[in-house]
Amino acid sequence: MIALRQVTFSRAGHPLVIDASVQLHTGWRVGVVGANGCGKSSLFALLSNELHAESGDVELPASWHIARVAQETPALPDAALEFVLDGDVELRRIERELLAAEATGNGEAIGLLHARYGEIGGYSAKARVAEVLHGLGFTDADFQRPVAEFSGGWRVRLNLARALSCRADLLLLDEPTNHLDLDAVLWLEGWLRSTQATLLLISHDRDFLDAVVGHILAIDLQRMTLTSGGYSDYERARAARLATQQSSYEAQQREIAHLTRFVERFKAQATKARQAQSRVKMLERMEIVAAAHVDSPFHFSFRQPAALPDPLLTIENAAAGYVDRNILDNVTMTLRPGCRIGLLGRNGAGKSTLIKLLAGAAPQKGGERKEAKALNIGYFAQHQVEQLRLDESPLQHLVRLEPTTPEQELRDYIGGFDFRGDMAMRAIEPFSGGEKSRLALALLIRSKPNLLLLDEPTNHLDLEMREALTFAMQDFEGGMVVVSHDRHLLRTCADELLLVADGKVTEFDGDLDDYAAWLASQRNAEKAQEPDAAAEKNERLQLRADAKANRQSLLAQRRPLLKEIEQLDKKLAKWHEEKAALEAKFADPDFYVAVDRQKSEEMHIQAATLGEQIDEAEMRWLEVHEALEALPEID
Repeated sequence: MIALRQVTFSRAGHPLVIDASVQLHTGWRVGVVGANGCGKSSLFALLSNELHAESGDVELPASWHIARVAQETPALPDAALEFVLDGDVELRRIERELLAAEATGNGEAIGLLHARYGEIGGYSAKARVAEVLHGLGFTDADFQRPVAEFSGGWRVRLNLARALSCRADLLLLDEPTNHLDLDAVLWLEGWLRSTQATLLLISHDRDFLDAVVGHILAIDLQRMTLTSGGYSDYERARAARLATQQSSYEAQQREIAHLTRFVERFKAQATKARQAQSRVKMLERMEIVAAAHVDSPFHFSFRQPAALPDPLLTIENAAAGYVDRNILDNVTMTLRPGCRIGLLGRNGAGKSTLIKLLAGAAPQKGGERKEAKALNIGYFAQHQVEQLRLDESPLQHLVRLEPTTPEQELRDYIGGFDFRGDMAMRAIEPFSGGEKSRLALALLIRSKPNLLLLDEPTNHLDLEMREALTFAMQDFEGGMVVVSHDRHLLRTCADELLLVADGKVTEFDGDLDDYAAWLASQRNAEKAQEPDAAAEKNERLQLRADAKANRQSLLAQRRPLLKEIEQLDKKLAKWHEEKAALEAKFADPDFYVAVDRQKSEEMHIQAATLGEQIDEAEMRWLEVHEALEALPEID
């Protein structure tokens, strides 16, 4: 169990949480929510002993192994599969100790280590890691690729796979769905629902939270509150609490106004002075109820496009891909004002390639492309964030685009994305990923596009910004094509779903629940099509590993028995020799002449003692041999 008792913690001298008390039970899956900067990641640092509470107690089992997703991955030469396996510290330690024990021929240690290796699932560890890597979108060919060859987003997935595979007691996941596509998100949901670990999950994906967690831990106004259920349950409870708080606030304000008017009216009258003073004391004792605050810091909408030609863009019989092969063939699409298209498809199927083809960012192979004369594409992808100028402020980015627009108008606009006051004037280099994504979106929206092409626009955005973006997209009058792992955004903004699969783009007949079922059927079909030879090979390897473990275990049991027999044989040989020498002396008549009576008695006692030792040793020798013969033969 995790227990926080009257805990206060801060960052850089700024209090984040004050006097928090909460208990989280073993095996719970808890969603951690709150505005950016409220202390969610600091809570994880507190539980990982990377941050210390200023007051109060933080308790969790000392024996727990805690897993977190590393923020960065160096360009390592290690193979991806081995890098993920390295996350299981005990498994790797046992493997090293086994090599050392085998080098020295320490059979007892070898047996014990193999036994523990089997207990922690060491023989099936690579298979488990392979399952995780497949679920996160890696192929078999990726397993042996060096970590250094993967892009930043794929290294994030490797870090996530490492955290999921290390058999942790406490799993701390901070925005694990960033850099994942929808099929990987759906797989991760299922994996997290089945984990035995205690889970604390920071996520801005409400559907993901609803599917995974059973409790919500909210950090708001430097307080922690724990509620049962998913995020939707928390939202309903919060709305009811805020409504009650607002009602209490308004009632109290009416009472305060009434008391204040009484005091002001009668404080100068002698007959009412005592009553007025009583009202003053009532006001002083009153605990003020704060007004409920639910306003989002984000207020923006897409600007009216200069023109809305129909159609905006037409592509016929187009292909796209690499120089040596196509990813998509025979793509035919017509995009009109008001169209709202969500793209579905498995990892690597070509969703991003299709977005790039529509944006003109990828070369079109064959076919026709017809753009309206007034077409103005607003294209958002990861590289838009990378193209921001790190030494410039949000306001400078806008001024560079619109040098003649009054500064106050630009300040008002950028303030709708929560870049207010000094933040609008600061260089963006130290900004978080979410803040940079917000700025990139602000610049795109300012350009008055009539065709939106959005590739994972919600990465790094918090719940309030996602909600504001959703509302803005719903009101957008132009055409829109979006790729997103955020199902809430897809459900509320997409009127049509297209499936990218097998090099084709086709209409998907169903909703997102049907798509999840389609993905499951695809995975099941792939498993069913695995060659029997591969399955037999895996079975042979497992049997061989089991046989090796069994052999080492038997060796570990036989070795101490053989060693004891060897020691008994040496002792018996020595004792028989000593006893025979004494008996030879006793048989010589001259012995009794040369040795006095006392010495003779001592030597007879010594001979009797040797006889007793020999009898006991021979009895133990027989017992050990029987135990050895009872063990199974080693092949």
